[in-house]
Amino acid sequence: MFKSYAPNTVYPPFGDYDHGVELPAGARLLSIAGQVGVKPDGSVPESVEAQCELVFRNIAAILGAAGMTMRDLVRMTSYITRPEYYPAYQQVKRRMIGAARPSSTLVVVSGLAKPEWKIEIESWAATAGRAAAGRRTGTARPRPRATRTRRAPRRRR
Repeated sequence: MFKSYAPNTVYPPFGDYDHGVELPAGARLLSIAGQVGVKPDGSVPESVEAQCELVFRNIAAILGAAGMTMRDLVRMTSYITRPEYYPAYQQVKRRMIGAARPSSTLVVVSGLAKPEWKIEIESWAATAGRAAAGRRTGTARPRPRATRTRRAPRRRR
């Protein structure tokens, strides 16, 4: 479905990703906002491994709601707050995404929005146009409608 690019004139990828991923014409795209290691009850595990696993579980849940799987990931941008978290991140990523090879960027940052967060991943997924048509639409919530307020008529003086 996706065409991968890793030309031999470029140094090979450092991990489980491809340098380029091309989508077929008419692909259905899903943008997934940055996910952090927060449980549904709002608690945050202490270990980077547990946070990383939660991040990937969140991504998988969002993909599932859209009728997609980890195989549909085409792009990931990952942020970790310490370089020593890289081995744990890489181990959990390999286990959670399986054979998927999205194009990827990993950035070490000085911090995220909350000091207890150690990892954040934003991603994109895609399915081919025809294949996507037969998939279920998931449990996505509709966006709330904007409410219109009527102005009182102006009085003439």
